[in-house]
Amino acid sequence: MTDARDPDRPEDLEAATAGTSDAPEPATQRQGPSPWRRVYLMARPRVTRANAFALLLAALLGFAIATQVRQTQSQGLEDLRQDELVRILDDVTQNGARLDDEITELQSTKDGSANSDASSPEAIAAAQERADTLGIPAGTKRATGPGIRLRISDSGGQVGAPALLDAVQELRDAGAEAMQIGTVRVVASTLFHDADGGAIEVDGTRLTAPSELIVIGDPQTMSSAMEIPGGVSESVRSKGGKVEITEFASINVEALHTDSSPRYARPVPEPTDGSK
Repeated sequence: MTDARDPDRPEDLEAATAGTSDAPEPATQRQGPSPWRRVYLMARPRVTRANAFALLLAALLGFAIATQVRQTQSQGLEDLRQDELVRILDDVTQNGARLDDEITELQSTKDGSANSDASSPEAIAAAQERADTLGIPAGTKRATGPGIRLRISDSGGQVGAPALLDAVQELRDAGAEAMQIGTVRVVASTLFHDADGGAIEVDGTRLTAPSELIVIGDPQTMSSAMEIPGGVSESVRSKGGKVEITEFASINVEALHTDSSPRYARPVPEPTDGSK
């Protein structure tokens, strides 16, 4: 049986296509994420092992800083009692008053020296006191006071002049104010030298064993300075030597240094009134 519909007629074309209206339409192409979402996905933090470790370190560092700040604040004045604050204030006030008195005394001495004749008893006494004070570090005056005796024994001859020079420098750093080694007064220009036969010479004087230093200063501070790790005592012992330190409440430095006039250095003239 033949189909009597004519495809050229509109009503027949509509009828022909009506039967295919239930056919599935082709699936449309799926669109990708928008540009803003792609930016978000790129910027989104990713949880990795390295990021977690860095976060842990930052947290520990912040905790340590907070703890240190808390300890520093706890060591301040805000935690002290009222009586402690009053005592601190009194100490500060007394120190200030004492310094003011010293300033007044020194100013009075200066004015008296400037207004008096150079041959007056006051000027002579002030000059003598200053000479005595400067004579101790210069080695031209004997000295007495608390100190130590440092004795270095070396049967093997391995402890030379550099070790003694190191001891002198360490003692100076520890506050030594007067010093002699053997019969030689130690001053800024003292020379240590290794002589023939393993002997040591100080300013041309040959030392006899054991080497002995008499030093005036704070005994405990100087003794501790000699025993610091890697210091003089350890260095001497590593070379087979022996160090003995004895503290004294009072000890005398009797050796004197012969003062000589400088060949080249000259004192700077004092400025006159009105000069700059």
